[in-house]
Amino acid sequence: MTKQETIIAPIEQVPFDDLYVSDLNPRTVFSPEGIEALAENIRQLGLIQNLAGLRDETGKVGIVAGGRRLRALALLQDDPRFATVSVKIAPDQATAEIWASSENHHREQPHAADEIREYGSMAERGVPVPSIAIAFGVNEKHVYRRLKLASLPVSVLDALKAGEITLSNAAAFTVSEDEANTLAVLEKVRGEGYSDHQIKQMLKPDSVRSTDRRVKFVGLEAYEAEGGRVTGDLFADQTYFDDVALLDELFKAKLNATAEAMTGDGWKWAEAMDTTYLGYYEIEERKLDRIYRDEGTLTEEQSERYDELAELAEGEVLDAEGEAELAALQAVLDGAFSAEQKAVSGVLVYVNQSGEVQTAEGLVRREDRAAAIEAGFLRKSSHSSAEAEPKSPISQKLRDDLSRVAQGARQHAVLRDPDLLIDLLAYQLSHALRWNDPLGIATTEVPNWPSTEAEGYALDERLTSNPPRDMWDAKDLGASFRAFRKKGPEHVRGELVRFLAAQYRGGDEKLSAMIDKETQPNIREVWTPNAANFFSRVGGPYLNDLWRDLLDLSDDHPTATTFAKLKKGEKADKLEALFRGDHDLRSALGVTDEQAAKIGAWLPEGMK
Repeated sequence: MTKQETIIAPIEQVPFDDLYVSDLNPRTVFSPEGIEALAENIRQLGLIQNLAGLRDETGKVGIVAGGRRLRALALLQDDPRFATVSVKIAPDQATAEIWASSENHHREQPHAADEIREYGSMAERGVPVPSIAIAFGVNEKHVYRRLKLASLPVSVLDALKAGEITLSNAAAFTVSEDEANTLAVLEKVRGEGYSDHQIKQMLKPDSVRSTDRRVKFVGLEAYEAEGGRVTGDLFADQTYFDDVALLDELFKAKLNATAEAMTGDGWKWAEAMDTTYLGYYEIEERKLDRIYRDEGTLTEEQSERYDELAELAEGEVLDAEGEAELAALQAVLDGAFSAEQKAVSGVLVYVNQSGEVQTAEGLVRREDRAAAIEAGFLRKSSHSSAEAEPKSPISQKLRDDLSRVAQGARQHAVLRDPDLLIDLLAYQLSHALRWNDPLGIATTEVPNWPSTEAEGYALDERLTSNPPRDMWDAKDLGASFRAFRKKGPEHVRGELVRFLAAQYRGGDEKLSAMIDKETQPNIREVWTPNAANFFSRVGGPYLNDLWRDLLDLSDDHPTATTFAKLKKGEKADKLEALFRGDHDLRSALGVTDEQAAKIGAWLPEGMK
């Protein structure tokens, strides 16, 4: 075909059953949701653009341009309108190949900013969201998000079109209701590479998110009932609470009311604290003594049931009914404060980071100490006096030293139970205890997972599954640890081995070499190079050299020259199939046992 020639191709009505996707069609990856949306578009609007294909020797037509439309039409065969399809028939193979490449190459996706404006324009003309979704072949959620972007100031969309901000940056601007602030922030972030989070912080510096503990404690309904304003982030499923002063007021009122309710339950006093964590130092600082509830005892039958339920809870497979039963048994074990104990003690009440109410109970103030001693709940101190105590002669430094001595005594005692120490270590490693770690051992993440595509990489599942369980503030660590130990030494050892393996990083060169000699690590045992994790990330010439080297080909061998003419993506796919052990490909290439062994052991330069 010369430059001046025009292709003459008839348009025929072809029965759908005589159509198939040709091997020449370059598009092979499709979203099922996208095909369904396109099918609905065609059902509503008809087939706006004809398919193009080549008739084969059997009389059927292979579609070289319009693979997505053909797949969508397959979903519409319940509609007689689409029993036959308009197809532009190529006069020969060469033309069909040109059509296939040309349509794919010249398919131009609209810029996101233009698409957003088009959505907005249609909405302004009164086109409903479902109709917009059908017209563009997308779902309604996508339309609502585009319309939210369409409501942004023109300057934001201009910056998006100019490449000065990203699409996700533009989405971050939708949380703002102050146009002046929006434009001020836009001027600051243009072309500077700010993250979405940073932009939102600049737009909403005085707001708090729905994840804030105050929000969780107060609740959206109570906040809005008092006139509190919220802003939704449609793109992050997040809500911003804008009236922080009101939120603080409601939080304080509810916390105080919770504390008041404690006094109604018999406690002599209850105090609300604006803190997320109450440590032992706080009780010491306030010079509060502590009395403890009398622990209960379980019958033999209850003990067996407790252990059974605790093991299910540890494995996170306990249902709601079982949780209630376990809580009831735990309450028996924990015991209760008597009315007499409550009469001389009180409670500190606070809300943790998760928005849950926490309490420290049985705390005795100095003015109630004598009564608590008289009632037998506290022992009389040899240093106690009815009069005000003078300043302690013990300095802070000495107090710290004495604390260390006491800690040493505890370490000395626990040393007598090595099994307990090993159990504690395994428990700490396999549970995210945060600041409640029983052992002063810190772990550092040792990266073992690629930052990009991980297909073709498969470690022992013990290194990639079951991360440390999240032990939130309200978790009873004592009960959890008892349940953990009940699983037995084999489970404890397995947890310890798994997490120690995940922390292994080699040490110095000689130590690492010695361990490698003993363990014989094999990279190809866990990693196979493929298109995503390697071949698509290197240059075409590298792939040409690798293909020739693995198959022992000369530069001018037809198999080598044919490979060199392929597109980079096709080269990557070919090499992936070769490494995957594709039987048909290896047979066609005549791969020898020696070459197969070379492929099976190959590693990129620099990998040991």
